[in-house]
Amino acid sequence: MWGTVTVSPMSHPRRSRGTAASLIGLVLGLGMLSSATVLHADVRDGATPVASLKVAPGFKVELLYSVPKEQQGSWVSMCLDNKGRLIVSDQYGKLYRLTTPPPGSTTLQKIEPLNVEVGSAQGLLYAFDSLYVMCAEQKFQGRGLYRLRDTKGTDQFDEVRLLRKLDGGGEHGPHAILKSPDGKTLTIVSGNQTRVTEINSSRVPLDWSEDHLLPRLWDGNGFMKGVLAPGGWIAKTDPEGREWELLATGFRNEYDAAYNRDGELFAFDADMEWDLNTPWYRPTRVNHVVSGAEFGWRSGAGKWPAYYPDSLGAVVNVGPGSPTGVTFGYGAKFPAKFQEALFINDWSYGKLYAVILKPAGSGYTGQLEEFISGSPLPLTDLVVNPADGALYFTIGGRKTQSGLYRVLYTGPESTAPSKGMSGGERDRAARRRLEAFHGHADPKAVAAVWPFLKSADRNLRFAARVALEWQPVETWRDRALAEKNPETSIQAMIALARASHRDRFHSKPTDPAPDAALQEKMFEVLQRVSWSRLSESQQLEWLRANALLFTRLGAPNEPIRQALLARVSPLYPARSRELNAELAPFLVYLEAPDAAARLVAALQSAPSQEEQLDLARAIRVLKTGWTPKLHRAYFGWFLKAASFRGGASLAGFLRDIKADALVHVSEAEKAELADVLNAKPVIKKPLENLLAGRSTVKEWKVSDVTPALATGLRHRNFQKGHDLFGAVGCFNCHRFAGDGGAVGPDLTGIGGRFNPKDLLESIIEPSKEVSDQYAPIVITTKSGSTVTGRVANLNDEVMMIMEDMSAPGDFTNVRRSDILNVEPSKISPMPEGLLNTLKQEEILDLMAFLLSRGDEKAALFK
Repeated sequence: MWGTVTVSPMSHPRRSRGTAASLIGLVLGLGMLSSATVLHADVRDGATPVASLKVAPGFKVELLYSVPKEQQGSWVSMCLDNKGRLIVSDQYGKLYRLTTPPPGSTTLQKIEPLNVEVGSAQGLLYAFDSLYVMCAEQKFQGRGLYRLRDTKGTDQFDEVRLLRKLDGGGEHGPHAILKSPDGKTLTIVSGNQTRVTEINSSRVPLDWSEDHLLPRLWDGNGFMKGVLAPGGWIAKTDPEGREWELLATGFRNEYDAAYNRDGELFAFDADMEWDLNTPWYRPTRVNHVVSGAEFGWRSGAGKWPAYYPDSLGAVVNVGPGSPTGVTFGYGAKFPAKFQEALFINDWSYGKLYAVILKPAGSGYTGQLEEFISGSPLPLTDLVVNPADGALYFTIGGRKTQSGLYRVLYTGPESTAPSKGMSGGERDRAARRRLEAFHGHADPKAVAAVWPFLKSADRNLRFAARVALEWQPVETWRDRALAEKNPETSIQAMIALARASHRDRFHSKPTDPAPDAALQEKMFEVLQRVSWSRLSESQQLEWLRANALLFTRLGAPNEPIRQALLARVSPLYPARSRELNAELAPFLVYLEAPDAAARLVAALQSAPSQEEQLDLARAIRVLKTGWTPKLHRAYFGWFLKAASFRGGASLAGFLRDIKADALVHVSEAEKAELADVLNAKPVIKKPLENLLAGRSTVKEWKVSDVTPALATGLRHRNFQKGHDLFGAVGCFNCHRFAGDGGAVGPDLTGIGGRFNPKDLLESIIEPSKEVSDQYAPIVITTKSGSTVTGRVANLNDEVMMIMEDMSAPGDFTNVRRSDILNVEPSKISPMPEGLLNTLKQEEILDLMAFLLSRGDEKAALFK
């Protein structure tokens, strides 16, 4: 729900108004919210005042109720009943029923506790003449799904039944309850500390596994160590909770989900903030939850990258945060754009986003817009009441101050009911025809799905492969082995590896060992594929298919090992960060004789912290090819890495990487390396560490470089720009083309929205214009001290402030009762002077790189 109790760094929506501002301001979307001066927020008593909120133009927010915490707790979930009343739940206590005021009034007409033996709900739904409650705490009759009914017509719930106990609780336990589009079932959303309940059927192939080519690196703090797939899951059940069907798996901690008008499901999944600034960090993201979906959560550093073909990616990546409630805007008296929007809550950073979805093939893409934000504003849940056309949201959680708010539209645009989105109907229909084969065998399936294995539409390929895995392997194995189309071959081999593993997994201990000849035949199929004729995404799929041959069917024999090594060794290093991240583990797994020399050299020259961590993780289990010099270089790297900054698990990850590597070092070698192994690192701030070997060239001004922008951005050096992005510290906070840190905004698409001069100005003069909705806040305490930063987390009366973007694992605690006032800072969190160690030609290479959107073939480099 809200993630682990630690700081979560700055989130980063992506919309702008195009004027010069700090780089953070440019990327984060300065145009959507009202730019009125933010009043000082009085957060000492009561819910956050509406005067301190930033609200989209034309909208009005009303505070209807500041919850008396000692009497009514901290509210985390909410629903509408059959009479349009709100039902809410304290995270650790009772349920309450509220009658909201009519327009023009902000006083609740009635609030009453429900006299029932259930509460602590992280999911509420009124459906089938019943109130469904998802209890997340070990109290009442236990954790799980409850059904409450009024059997006497007294407007009180006199029957409370536990329909299904669920094994898991707390903030990673069972969460939301939705009414399914079929009008006959419930959809249940559960986080990754909830074991999959006993199911009667599944759309997800029952062949999930960890699928790591190299041994997994568990979380550096031991969080969820030993917990295996499938992670968070979504299922359907009937109104009595008797029959359960598994729909999707592989989430981290999706707290809520919502169906759109077309019956398509979307969930808002959590990040692991302790992973920040590591290559395995996955941002909070909105997922399109299709039939049989797998989203690749694996514990520790084992999370699958979004490009793995046996999983699905995101509709939109949001960034660091803590997902809570979501809802579509249907029924709201809002402009059509917002009626169709998916509203999502970020608890830790106090941001209510509107995700503007657009059909794309059989799926969707999304654009993130900030709708309402505040600091603090720990958003928990939200609903639209069609009776008054208003959006209601609550704040609270973890015993923080709770409140109920109402959002109305007062602007000039039409609020007539939207006619809905158009587009993608044909592709979605095709996907649903494929999904009809999920969960069961059908003699018509193989012929129907086979052509879609090579579809350019990722969702169609995925749906086809899942359908294939549900069919008896003997009905399609020979066809897969005979396939000549490269894309179809790759997808078929992925399916065959997974399905063959399933057959082995469900076999008896006395059954024969798996057929080694099958692995050889599958390997031959993949070797027929021409690497040079594949796109980069297909090359990544080819590598994944080869990995699954070994994770599912066992280690390769010597001829296969040598043949594959001869194939992949010349491919490293590749031009792509993602390809290198997959190729390096193959060099280690296949025991390439020169792997130590090549990968240690790459480790020493890699421009970003994330790329270095990826390499160090792979190298740690390499057994061959070591020399004393290489060992000294590798273990010497840990002295530099000690200055890395990231989430709370980073230090533990580094400790465990080093410990794993030392397993393969003899006692004699350890003695020779004692000076390096026992040396105490000199801890430097990230920028100090990066810029230590660079001298100041000039204190650049915008006017110094502007004349060169007109003609000097052509024929630039992409690789040099990439390297400089790391050399001056940009990778430390920002992602670009899939690489880099996550505490600042992703800069990949900035070249499509801003001209070179505005971009240059935002880098050289980051504080010239600081948007009040994205600036840090300055907290003045009663003692006269000040704390400047972002509210990153809350717990009871404590606000946790991240003061340094480059150190997202560090925070300062401030008690609400100690606060005198809060106001926005006029200083950007982005430091000045980052370009002062560069020559003008280097600045132009860096600018061209930023403007390229990560495309080395862009016109700027020709």
